[in-house]
Amino acid sequence: MNREVSLRDPEQSQECGSLDEAVQSGGGSVALLTGGDDKSYAMALACSLAAEGTFVDFIGSDKLDDPRLRNNSLIEFRNLRGDQRENAPFLTKLARILKYYARLIAYAARARPGIFHILWNNKFETFDRTLLMIWYRICGRRVVLTAHNVNAARRDNRDSIINRLTLRIQYHLCDHIFVHTERMKQAMHQEFGVEERRISVIPFGINDTVPRTSMTASEAKGRLGLAPDELALLFFGQIAPYKGVAHLVETLPAVLQRIPRLRLVIAGKVKKGSEGYWQEVARKIRPYDEHVICRIEHIPDGDVELYFKAADVLVLPYVSIFQSGVPFLAYSFGLPVIATDVGSLREDVIEGKTGFVCAPEDPAELARAIERYRTSDLYRDLERTRKRIAASAYERHSWTTVARVTRAVYGSLERSVSVS
Repeated sequence: MNREVSLRDPEQSQECGSLDEAVQSGGGSVALLTGGDDKSYAMALACSLAAEGTFVDFIGSDKLDDPRLRNNSLIEFRNLRGDQRENAPFLTKLARILKYYARLIAYAARARPGIFHILWNNKFETFDRTLLMIWYRICGRRVVLTAHNVNAARRDNRDSIINRLTLRIQYHLCDHIFVHTERMKQAMHQEFGVEERRISVIPFGINDTVPRTSMTASEAKGRLGLAPDELALLFFGQIAPYKGVAHLVETLPAVLQRIPRLRLVIAGKVKKGSEGYWQEVARKIRPYDEHVICRIEHIPDGDVELYFKAADVLVLPYVSIFQSGVPFLAYSFGLPVIATDVGSLREDVIEGKTGFVCAPEDPAELARAIERYRTSDLYRDLERTRKRIAASAYERHSWTTVARVTRAVYGSLERSVSVS
C-alpha cells in the first residue's frame, strides 16, 4: 500500500466535523509523526490522546495499520509511509522514501493541526533535524518532540560533530521536548543547552498493545521446551553491543555451578551492523548450547506474550543506554527485571520490589544478581509477585497520565499562538 489513505470510513466532511468538535470542546488537535515505526508506543499515545478528547492526525505506515486506530472517530490514519519491507531492492527503497518525504512536505503545508508532535525522525536524520524542521516552522507549525534518547549515536559508538550539531539544531527548533527521566532532562540541558522550561518529563507508558491470551506460565514454558523447575532467564530485544548480551552469556559458567537447572532464552533480531558482534556471542554460547534457547529473529507482536510468560525474570545487561521500553513491557506481564546500573534503569527497577540492579560490564556481579534473585521472595512467590508488579506498573506508567501531561503542553502552545 503506497498511496496516502484514510483508514476510517467517514467522508471528508465528517472527518472535519470530528476535528472541529475536538477543538471546540477544548481537546485540540495534533499531527502525530511516527516515523512509521514503534507501533506499541505510537498507537498507545494516539489512543490515549483521543480518549482525552484530542483529534489526532496519525502519520503512519503499513506497519502501524491497526483497527484500534482505524475505528476511532478522533484518529485520522494517514498512511504516508506505506510499505517498509526490508527485502526490497535498493532502488525501490529509495523511491519509497523519496515519495514519502514528498508527501510529508506537502502534508506539512496544508495540514489542519497546528501542532506537529514528532515521535521518531525518519530515514535521513540529518535532513529531518535541519531542513525538515525549518520547513515545519515556515509552515507555521508548533513542533513538539519526544526524545527517547538524548544522543543515541553516542550510545552506539558512532557519535560525530555533525551528529551533535544536527541534534542541537533540532532541539533548539522545537517548541517543547518530552523525555522520560530527570537524568535525560539534565543531559539535554547540560549537553545541548536546551532551557529546562522547554523540557517535560513524562512516564514511559506501559506497553499494553501486544496481544494477551489466557495462556498460563506453565503452558508458555512447555511451548518453549522449558521444564517447570528450571530458572528461565530472558534477554529480549534487538541485539547490539550496547545491549551487553555477551556479558550475560559470560555469566553462565559461574551461574550454572550454583543453579544447574537454568535456561537462558535470547529472543530478538540482530541490529544492522552488529552481525559480527552476534557471531562472537554465538561462539561463546556453543559450550552451553543445552542451557540456551536462541530465537534470533524479529519477534512478532503475537509471540511476545509467549516469552514473557515463560520467563522467570528479564535480564538487561546493558552497557550504555538512556532509556529502554523493554522493562515496561516486562512489567506489563508482571515479570521482574535484573538490570545494570546505566542510564535511567536504576529509576525503573525498584530494588527488591520489581527486581535487582547491578554494576554494568561485570559478569561476576551480574551472576551474583541472578543468584540473589533465585533466592529472593520475588522468585519464591512469583505468581503473587507478577500480580503486584503488573498492578503497580499500570498505575505508575499510565497512558492516561502521559496523555494529560502531553495535552497540557499542547494547550500552552495553542494559547501562545492565540496571544501572539
